[in-house]
Parts: sequence; C-alpha cells; structure tokens
Amino acid sequence: MRFRLLAIVASACLALASAAHAQGKIQLQWFAQSAFKLTTPGGKVVMIDPWLTGNPKCPPEWKDLDKLGKVDAILVTHGHGDHLGDSIALAKKNEAPVWGPAGMDQFLATLGFLPPKLAPRFGKGGTIEPVPGLKVTAVHAEHSSEMILKDPATGKATSYPAGEPVGYILQFDNGFTIYHMGDTALFGDMKFYGEKYKPDLLLIPIGGHYVMNPADAAFATKEWIKPKMVLPMHYGTNPFLKGTPAEFKTALGQTSIKVLDDWQPGQVKEF
Repeated sequence: MRFRLLAIVASACLALASAAHAQGKIQLQWFAQSAFKLTTPGGKVVMIDPWLTGNPKCPPEWKDLDKLGKVDAILVTHGHGDHLGDSIALAKKNEAPVWGPAGMDQFLATLGFLPPKLAPRFGKGGTIEPVPGLKVTAVHAEHSSEMILKDPATGKATSYPAGEPVGYILQFDNGFTIYHMGDTALFGDMKFYGEKYKPDLLLIPIGGHYVMNPADAAFATKEWIKPKMVLPMHYGTNPFLKGTPAEFKTALGQTSIKVLDDWQPGQVKEF
C-alpha cells in the first residue's frame, strides 16, 4: 500500500512538473543590432548574432560576457563582425557550439579559431535541435558573408569567405515560432516562409544601405510574412543604417501586426 501511494505521489509530481514546463515562457533579451539572448522554457540559453563588446548600442553592463551566465549554443547568421561578434569568445568560455553557415564554420575550424566540435556545419534547408525543445531551420537571406580575423601566421587582419548568409526559423515545442531574418534585402521567398512557418514573432532589419530600408521591411512584413508581432532591428549602430522604427511603423500603416517599437536594448520580453 505504501509503495502504491508513493507511486501515485510520484506520478502526480511528474504531471505537475510537466504542466509547469508546458506553461513556461520563452525569454528574449535584445542587445541592439541583431544580437539576442534566448532562454527556452526549459532554461537553455542560445545566443543569436552575439555582437556585444563592440556594439555601441549594447548597454555597458552587458559588454561583460560573464554576466550572460551559462550559454548552451550560439547561432550566427553570417560572418560580418556585427553578427559573428563575440561568438568565438563565448564558444570557448562555455564550450558552446557555434552553429552557422557551413563555409563560415569550416574556416573557423580550419584556421584554428575554434575546435571542430565547436564549429558544426549546416546549411540552408537544414534543421537542427541545438538545445532540447527548440528546432532551428536555416533559410535564405539576400546578403553577403565575409569575416575579418587575425591571420594566425602573419598576425594581420585578413578577410576570409564565410559561406552564404542565412536567416533562422526557430520553432519551440510549445508551438511558438520566431523568424530571425539576419541581414537581408527583399526576396520573393519571404512570402513562402510566411505561409509555411507562420511566425508569431518577426525580427527584421530596417537600417537600409546594407539591408532593407523601413519601407521595404514594412512591405515584407505586411504583404508577405504577416507575423503576429514584429521587432524592427539592425539600425542606428553606424551612420549608414539610417532607418528608424518610426519610419517602419509609418510605412506599415494600419495593421493588426503588433510593432514592438518600445523594446529597448538590454530589455527582456517574454512570449
């Protein structure tokens, strides 16, 4: 009788734990540009395009990488310095793999910047599960991808190919979906991604010059992707990125899509 009672109690505890996990929230902390800290409902931490120490819009307290705590995995959309950012340092500090374009990771491993186990390769159309409860699919982005690193032999800053740029579709076990676009211009398959993945939250670049300007970003958001919520990102960190959230919101016009233009760098939002 006693063992049966213990079994019933254990079963009830497991059910409660499962329910608590199901009700868990996704936490997303933005550091300006395209840099995010994502915490899953299960407590795993994934950094996305972690440009922190050199980011002029990142709050000073978050330029100390130790304050991020334990990082379980890193996603990088392409090799440019404002996206690769502090990935190498974070990977070594946490023994966390840097998932990114195959060509980028190939060079990082071949040149010795990361051991192969921390530079796993995958490409567009591939889906990985970097942490439990999260599936990530690499999709197209219309941009370029190079990285400037110190040549191990000469010590000089050298430009290396870094594969093809990507965006990421992040799908959580609780059904929530995020589309992080990386850096991109307009391209027609954005409509397909909207129809196929139906993102709840869109993270879209608006700065112009290197990426979409606010008008193009608004068109992609409203006419093609149609998310429930959108965060305009990748603006204001250098003189070329002149687009603003206000311009994006004006271009978007009347819509049911919620614009998260009150989201400040360093702030955490839950979904």
